[in-house]
Amino acid sequence: MRDIHEVIDRRAVTTVFQPLVDLSSGALIGFEALTRGPAGTPWHTPDALFGAARAAGRETELDWVCRAMAFRTILAAGPDPALTWFVNMEPAAARIPCPPDLAGTIADAEHLRVVTEVTERSIGHDPAGLLAVTTGLRAGGRGIALDDVGADPGSLALMPFLHPDVVKLDMQLLREPDEPRTARVVAAVGAYAETSGAAVLAEGIETARQAMAARTMGATIGQGWHYGRPGPLPEHARAGAQLPFIEPPPLSTGTPFEIVSRRRPVTRTTKSLLMPMSRHLEALSGDGTEPPVLLACFQEARHFSAATAARFTRIAANSPLVAALGTDLGDEPAPGVHGASFSAADPLHGEWNVIVVGPHRAAALVARELPDDAPDRDRRFDFALTHDRALVLEAARALLPRLAPAPSTHLLLTRS
Repeated sequence: MRDIHEVIDRRAVTTVFQPLVDLSSGALIGFEALTRGPAGTPWHTPDALFGAARAAGRETELDWVCRAMAFRTILAAGPDPALTWFVNMEPAAARIPCPPDLAGTIADAEHLRVVTEVTERSIGHDPAGLLAVTTGLRAGGRGIALDDVGADPGSLALMPFLHPDVVKLDMQLLREPDEPRTARVVAAVGAYAETSGAAVLAEGIETARQAMAARTMGATIGQGWHYGRPGPLPEHARAGAQLPFIEPPPLSTGTPFEIVSRRRPVTRTTKSLLMPMSRHLEALSGDGTEPPVLLACFQEARHFSAATAARFTRIAANSPLVAALGTDLGDEPAPGVHGASFSAADPLHGEWNVIVVGPHRAAALVARELPDDAPDRDRRFDFALTHDRALVLEAARALLPRLAPAPSTHLLLTRS
């Protein structure tokens, strides 16, 4: 083949499958579909394939091609309906229509039991788009998996926003079981799995010893060469166990102040007294080896001062997601910072909110200004403060659908 355009135009990709097993019984649960480019070409490996497609501006079309080819191969095998199929997806592909020649295959696969895999990078790049995609997938009966958790510190903070049915531990954790970082990742994932009912999947298991280590890390599903290398789909594969899907996250109705004040006491104070609390929460975002998400509402762009922009830029350099919302704030009010603008009639216009969500901490300061004409430092607010993780997440989810993709970052795709 001459170039990546010909590979995509001819749909010249193939799918191999790797088994997923129940770690306690060894029973087959399903398979992960893995894409390969044409053998003997520079585009055989998935990273090379998608790297070339990205450079050519056709990565989202290639994503549609890969999923359709995976489904076509599965459907041709007449699969056991109890099998679960893990399939990678680039959420940006949902922003373009499915190519007409692939639409029939995509529709035919609707009855398959599919778990769509995404990475934490897609959450940090376009949180609103990803949440819309996953909501639609769940409505269609599909599960969601968060891949490579632990490979990047940001994945832990972003995990509860996606609310995945399956958390896939990065394979490096099995190779460093005694490292403090591994312990922190395992603790955060275990806490999420316990509260949500999600399953934990360990990747890269190559030995019985690693399988045992995976179980001590809380994994219930295993994947790796110990159970089978990627290859053609076996004939007459039957599921011996089934992966349950969990309840989707609760819908956030209202603004952060409305959400929190319904369940927490409200106190009245002035701007000058709120400032130290706000700065304290912002400081939490720049603290530690596992930086949290920071979401803030500033009412109007004039309150997002140059000093504040500099602070948020510093935090965004390490945080997986930083956002500032306010009237006349653009899509990127500071480098690396997501933005969102709203009108003076929007209920958010009256709110001053600072929300921090990390793997081991969560806090929200929510305030609403009273309608009077006091001097700036004496402006009065009703406010509430909460550290209840579920309540903080509900307030944060109310803001995510408003955020634009970060224009100064480019989503980096990786495929197994």
